[in-house]
Amino acid sequence: MSQSYLFTGGRILDAEAGQLLDGQSVLVTGDRIVAVGTDVAAPGDTVEIALGGRTLMPGLIDCHVHVVAETLDLWSNMIAPSSLAALRAARVMNEMLMRGFTTLRDLGGADIGLTWAAEQGLFTGPRLVICGKGLTTTGGHADLRKRTDDRPGIFSERVGSMGLIVDGVDNVRLACRTLIKEGAHFIKVMANGGVSSPNDPIHSIQYSRDEILAMVEEAENAGLYVSAHVYTDKAIGRCVELGVHSLEHCNLIEPETARLAAQKGCIAVPTLVAYDALALEGEALGLGAAEFAKIEVVRSGGLRSLEIMRDAGLPMAFGSDLLGELRKYHCMEFELLAKVLTPAEIIRSATVIGARLCRLEGEVGVIAPGASADLLVVDGDPLGDIGLLQGDGAHMPVIMARGKFAKKALN
Repeated sequence: MSQSYLFTGGRILDAEAGQLLDGQSVLVTGDRIVAVGTDVAAPGDTVEIALGGRTLMPGLIDCHVHVVAETLDLWSNMIAPSSLAALRAARVMNEMLMRGFTTLRDLGGADIGLTWAAEQGLFTGPRLVICGKGLTTTGGHADLRKRTDDRPGIFSERVGSMGLIVDGVDNVRLACRTLIKEGAHFIKVMANGGVSSPNDPIHSIQYSRDEILAMVEEAENAGLYVSAHVYTDKAIGRCVELGVHSLEHCNLIEPETARLAAQKGCIAVPTLVAYDALALEGEALGLGAAEFAKIEVVRSGGLRSLEIMRDAGLPMAFGSDLLGELRKYHCMEFELLAKVLTPAEIIRSATVIGARLCRLEGEVGVIAPGASADLLVVDGDPLGDIGLLQGDGAHMPVIMARGKFAKKALN
């Protein structure tokens, strides 16, 4: 028999409306929220959880992670045995859950095995939405080979590898179909230069129009979408025109392109903390002058991009994109977003909009009958103080994922 829990005596955070609701209780049975209201009838064996005026809110969603990136040394991740990489990824996922993130969208590396392992309770971790591997051109953002290394696609099948080198329309189609067969929920394309990769300047436009159109068609044929790694306005506009739905980073976007993306129904995923963290610790972790120059280019445009996308009405989902040792800065993204966005807008990005991007509307990001029981209890009002969502879960005495307590420390 499934255990039931009744949350009483708190305030319910409506993330869509951006307001707190008083006087309501929430009944959870098994992995579902079954009732929300002022007069909830609960089974006789229900365990009551008295909130004492605390806030009950939906679990958070991070729409840009790489759970296989145990270290900032991406080559080391790639060559690790898949069994080791998977166990490390499980630890990374558990860390994120203990910060209140009950759903993660992985942008390259995680496979269906990690998704199933979390669902089956083989480790305590969040729900995982995956693309499999990010598609990259030869010499593109996920091609980590040095210029003198001509080995083809080495180690790309290992769990610790975040990318797959694919060139040409026919090969792109085959790669997309293979990823979809292997359980991908969307397709990821490296459509612009990157910060952490060795051979591609930020401004470089990667993949031909025909190759990206092939990805979009294959994804749409399967009822999915394409997500693109993009920084520059030119690369973003090109992707929007070609039918890409999810726009990752977008640091150098301009108003006209943001408006076009909004009209096309796109969703952006800014990841400002990734660049601040690299600026803070990149030198100690081995990044060179070339990487630092690229970091500063995208970092300098971050806050302006938030203003542009907000003013254009382009929805933004919460993302972090932190690799390896930089994971400790995960929740600093809230602090950076708060320089431009309101707490209500930030919470909406990490719940309702994230759920839409993960194609999990009504399932996550809400407190409503029928939704997954992904719930956080917060000491205080995060709509008034977004800092309550920082600090590695310090202000979260209760974290529940799919109806199971990952943390239960109410006084």
